[in-house]
Amino acid sequence: MRKIYIVPNLVTTANLFSGFYSITASIQGDYLTAAWFIMLAAVFDTLDGRIARLAKATSPFGVQYDSLSDLISFGMAPAILLFQSSLSTTGRLGVIASFFFLCCAALRLARFNINTGIFSKAYFQGVASPVAAGAVATFFIFQNSTGWPTEDSLVSAKILSLVFAFGLGGLMASSIPFPSFKEFNWRARSSFGYLMMGVAAMVFIALDPEDMLFPIIIAYLVLSLIWNLYRFVAKKPVTKLEPTLLK
Repeated sequence: MRKIYIVPNLVTTANLFSGFYSITASIQGDYLTAAWFIMLAAVFDTLDGRIARLAKATSPFGVQYDSLSDLISFGMAPAILLFQSSLSTTGRLGVIASFFFLCCAALRLARFNINTGIFSKAYFQGVASPVAAGAVATFFIFQNSTGWPTEDSLVSAKILSLVFAFGLGGLMASSIPFPSFKEFNWRARSSFGYLMMGVAAMVFIALDPEDMLFPIIIAYLVLSLIWNLYRFVAKKPVTKLEPTLLK
């Protein structure tokens, strides 16, 4: 029997518990708590991989366990949050939209597992499931903090939930590349501007996380799509071994 590394898998278990607790909070109608626990799951998801690599404790078991935990935390939990909070009153459309998000998250994670080591780590193939789940979670945090959108708003929370379910789900299942910054060359001189942008983003989040997390995630998604549109118009498609992404 192969050895199982304790510490990184305990962190993955914390990710799984956070997703499970988010689901129970959504069922009980505590949507703000559900949203924050999705964000907590994202923190644990970031830590488990880092800890495993630093401790040289990576294993096939850990990879599969992480993906199964991610499906709960970033697939099932946000889907339940969307359905319970906004889409339960839309009938079959709400069920279909919530399931579509969950299904796309499962497809995204399965594709990630089989493509590991094939595509460049400089970008994600499709939106990463923690980012998509984070967009859903931070929307509810943002709504609770600002009170927008209200029932009288031009775009209601119900419509936005449908947009998130279908839009983010479709982006997860797509092959559109989204920058991951995993292989960003931080030593390059041209990177200083990006470093300052990152520092500014962290400062804004630290000052007012409830109001700033959602706009920053949406900005990342929109700017990534604009970047892809530019490359498409300029006929500079991203390939799996494109050297400019690895610098």
